[in-house]
Amino acid sequence: MLEQLQQIVGAAYVLTGKDTAKWSRDWVGKYQSNPLAVVRPANTAQVSAIVKLANQTKTPIVPISGNTGLAGGGSADGSIMLSLDRMNAIREVRASSRIAIVEAGAILADVHSAAEEQDLIFPLTFGAKGSAMIGGVLATNAGGSNVLRYGNTRDLVLGIEAVLPTGEVMEIMSELHKDNSGYNLKHLLIGAEGTLGIITAAVLKLHPKPRAYATAMVAAPDLPAALDLLNRLQEATGGCVEAFEYMPRHHIEIHKEINPSAREPFDEAYDINLLVEVGATAPRDATPEPDGSIPVTTYLETVLGEMFEEGAVLDAVVAQNDTQRQEMWERREAAAEIAMSRSPIIGNDIALPLDKVATFLDTMETRLPEIDEGARPIIVAHLGDGNIHYTVWPGSQDPDQHDAIMEAVEDEVLKLGGSFSAEHGIGLSKLPSMRRRKNPVALAAMKAIKAALDPNNILNPGKLLP
Repeated sequence: MLEQLQQIVGAAYVLTGKDTAKWSRDWVGKYQSNPLAVVRPANTAQVSAIVKLANQTKTPIVPISGNTGLAGGGSADGSIMLSLDRMNAIREVRASSRIAIVEAGAILADVHSAAEEQDLIFPLTFGAKGSAMIGGVLATNAGGSNVLRYGNTRDLVLGIEAVLPTGEVMEIMSELHKDNSGYNLKHLLIGAEGTLGIITAAVLKLHPKPRAYATAMVAAPDLPAALDLLNRLQEATGGCVEAFEYMPRHHIEIHKEINPSAREPFDEAYDINLLVEVGATAPRDATPEPDGSIPVTTYLETVLGEMFEEGAVLDAVVAQNDTQRQEMWERREAAAEIAMSRSPIIGNDIALPLDKVATFLDTMETRLPEIDEGARPIIVAHLGDGNIHYTVWPGSQDPDQHDAIMEAVEDEVLKLGGSFSAEHGIGLSKLPSMRRRKNPVALAAMKAIKAALDPNNILNPGKLLP
């Protein structure tokens, strides 16, 4: 097997033993594996040949990108681990049609830079953008901070190229915004976590780069008032709110503990702290007035001022320069560092209807201590799209108690019409949740699709589907 892999990609690009260490441990350190080999193809033809070999020999194959996942989707004991890091070309950026054609190994931050050179943006962004790769973000349908305005990864892709479990190459690199020619196979593979095919390239949608940002930290009396603020800002700006992030008091406190140079967002301490950002693409909203004020900032200040008078906003600080804006974002993007600052953790990446977020948090405030009196919730949320990262630091080391906490979260989420998985994927960590909570008819349909496309079960086996 190793000799045949070396014939396909060259001996230098088939790694075994200690040389696989870089890929064999996930970012959080929870999942460590011992792959048969890490293979680094240079092009789609080599990926196809590797997958054909794996299918013929019924050898499991696990695609790996930046290895920044949080759900164990890249764990690969005894498997061929397929790293697409050499397939990192940004083949083309076409400003006129606002698309970028990229390979799966392209790093997200590099795609950002290539788009910005054309005064455009690829709006998908999150903390791991400096190492996450396009293939991985498509495979997990990643979210991030700008979903509120631009949508998930799925909404930012026009076409893909993928190698199916047989090794055949499915080339649907469409540049079309409308294509009603049968099943949407692109969307079938996006979010499938490499279980149905290995995405090797994609056509990405780009957007105009905002000419100006208005960014603020806002303190609200409660979450319903925060939701009212979001709606009023959307009306005032024509739907230009890009981020609406929620940080409770404990987030601010722990951020200061692990980053001594960090400052309080306000002169007083508040329970509900919001990071709000509005992006202006129209010249009328971004061109400075004679007095130096920028209209989009004026819109934000006006709404905040009105709501302050009404008591619906308790305090606000509007960034006056990019340094202050970056300081606000650093506070929010430290969320993973905060959650991981203790161990063990019980991670929940959940989605709820916007008007049910407060209900969920209030219910869990009562229910969590009933299960584990010493448990401490660590919460941060993409509040604008209802995605809550509800991490728990348990007071007990009892795994049964940890499972009870996870099930309690799922109970309350599903009662409110939410989902136990919002943007991190299923991988290994949420297989029990899939088994318990996914509609059984939907699960059966998913398993039928997997069996039809991958009858030998070679592509990322044991992930996503319980």
